[in-house]
Amino acid sequence: MIERVRAVLVTPDDTMLVIRRTRPGIPEYWVLPGGGVEPGDASREAALHREIHEEIAGKADIVRLLHTMESGDERQFFYLARIATWSFEDRTGPEFSAKGRGAYALEEVPLTAEGLDDIDLKPEEIAHVLRGAIGAGSLRAWVSL
Repeated sequence: MIERVRAVLVTPDDTMLVIRRTRPGIPEYWVLPGGGVEPGDASREAALHREIHEEIAGKADIVRLLHTMESGDERQFFYLARIATWSFEDRTGPEFSAKGRGAYALEEVPLTAEGLDDIDLKPEEIAHVLRGAIGAGSLRAWVSL
């Protein structure tokens, strides 16, 4: 089974960092930073720290596992994390130089239902989970831990 890790990265301004993907012939969409767990990663959390460093040159404090999702031979783990510093210009992930992968743009989105409504966050299941947590007020409580 392929394992992937992604992070809901909450900034000090109560926004979340998302990556806007633009690819030829496909409507733009947004994803959470993260990627595949590699054999050399000591844990899923270690993989997430590595991915955050590669994709946005950032360091985050992982708060908790937020959601797990399975589809076919893939399992995705979505973590809630706080992040204070990042630099999209200093990213080092191999996907940024691969031909045909399209464009990646880092954006801050308000961590509100309206903020989520303004983007097409993929997968839809995590967007639904986030909307529910925001509506229940639990997301803010978890981030404040």
